[in-house]
Amino acid sequence: MYRKQEQAPISPENFQLPFEGKLSEDNRWVLMAEFVPWSEFEDEYSTSFSIEMGAPAKPFRMALGALIIKEKLGISDRETVEQIKENPYLQYFIGMSSYSNEAPFDASMLVHFRERISVELVNKVNQGMVKKMLEAASEELAEKKTEETEEGNTPKNWGKLILDATCAPGDIAYPTDLGLLNQARKHTEKIIDLLYEQLKGRLEKKPRTYREVARKDYLEVAKKRRVSQKDRRKAIKKQLQYINRNLSHIRQLVLSGATLEVLTDRQYEMLLVAAEIYRQ
Repeated sequence: MYRKQEQAPISPENFQLPFEGKLSEDNRWVLMAEFVPWSEFEDEYSTSFSIEMGAPAKPFRMALGALIIKEKLGISDRETVEQIKENPYLQYFIGMSSYSNEAPFDASMLVHFRERISVELVNKVNQGMVKKMLEAASEELAEKKTEETEEGNTPKNWGKLILDATCAPGDIAYPTDLGLLNQARKHTEKIIDLLYEQLKGRLEKKPRTYREVARKDYLEVAKKRRVSQKDRRKAIKKQLQYINRNLSHIRQLVLSGATLEVLTDRQYEMLLVAAEIYRQ
C-alpha cells in the first residue's frame, strides 16, 4: 500500500536539528534537492502499489533519494543507511522533516527500491533535473543582465582577494580556463546533433551553433604563446556565450519533444558538467 505525502516540501531553514542552527542553503545536497522533480513522478511510482492492501510503503522521495545517495557516493547499501543515519543533510535530501539518530529504513529496503523504480522512471527524473538546471541557468543569466543594466555595467568593488596557489595541482585545469570551456562547448554541440536527429522531420531547420566560428575564436588565443589578460577575458566571454546559446538550444529541443535517453551516460554527465561550468 502507498500513501501519498500530503505535506508541502520542507525548506532547509525549517528542518529541525537537535542542536541550535539550521541547514546551509548552499550545501550540495540541499541544492540538488531543489532540482529533483520529486512530486512530478510520485503518482507514477505509487501505481505499483495496492491502494488498500499491505503495509504503507516508504515515500517516493525517500526511495529515490536513497538510490541517488548510494550512486553519487559509490557506497554499499549498508553504508548508505549509515551515512543517512549520521548526516542531517542526507536526511533532508530524502524528505525527512527533522534529524533522527535512528535509521529511516533497513539496508535490505534498497533492493526493493531498485525493483520499484524502473530505468524508464529514472530517465524521466533525469530529464526533469536537466530541464530545471537549464531553466535555472537561464534565469540566473537574465537576472545578471538586468542587474548590469540597472547598475550601468559598473562592477562593485568588494575589496582585494589574495590567492595562494602553492598547493594547486599543476596538471588540473582551472574551472574557467579557456580550454575547459572549449571542451564543454564541443560536447553541447554533439548533444544538439543527437537531439535534432529525433526531430529532423518536425523542425524547419537545425539550431545554429556557430561551431566553426567558435573554434576559430578559440584557436586564435590558444595558439598564442603569450596571451594578454584582456584577450583571454574576451575569449572566455565568447566561449561562455556559445555554451549559453547551446544550452538554450538543448532546452528548446527537449521541450519540442526530443528525449535525453539517446545520450550515453558519458554524454549525459558532460551535459550536467557543461551546465555547471557555465553556472560557475
